[in-house]
Amino acid sequence: RRAPATRPGCCLLYASELASAQKVTVHVTRPVLPEVLILEPKVFGDDRGFFMESWNARKFQDATGVDATFVQDNHSRSARNVLRGIHYQMVKPQGKLVRVTQGAVFDVAVDLRRASPRFGQWVGVELSADNKRQLWVPPGFGHAFLVLTDTADFLYKTTEYWYPEHDRSLRWNDPAVGVAWPLDGAQPLLAAKDANAPLLGAAEVYA
Repeated sequence: RRAPATRPGCCLLYASELASAQKVTVHVTRPVLPEVLILEPKVFGDDRGFFMESWNARKFQDATGVDATFVQDNHSRSARNVLRGIHYQMVKPQGKLVRVTQGAVFDVAVDLRRASPRFGQWVGVELSADNKRQLWVPPGFGHAFLVLTDTADFLYKTTEYWYPEHDRSLRWNDPAVGVAWPLDGAQPLLAAKDANAPLLGAAEVYA
């Protein structure tokens, strides 16, 4: 990145921030499901704004032990109480690294590996433009989110391309899973495929 000749200080400040970022590792938290990871990147902020690395392959692998290669980036905007999910891909399952750049969501991962001792268990975390958290949802897990603000911009990287013929949904309110959605009495706004998705007992899941 090059600054205009009339503003040499801009380039020097950016280089300093980037040099500092190179020294910082990503803070990783393992919630209830140990394969699902909460990542908190180091943010450098001042009265001009902020700078952070939203993705660094080397730091991600060093911090998590996961060697992920992403092939697609997606960006959605949704209104308050929109609930997308619970989605997963049976063939070529996707790992997802998700974050929010505007607004806030309640983000959920569900273990859909039948052989797992945590099969059917879930974890949820708030992701927002303010907290800048990211969630790693590994292959073998379902994923969903509920929008908590008037709108939210949701970005996610995937380790496999989307194949609509292998796309699957699990019912968002399946009592066997029991996600505690923070709806405060409101009804979620759902796509037809999500509203009519099968329950866990009848769903196609991973081995």
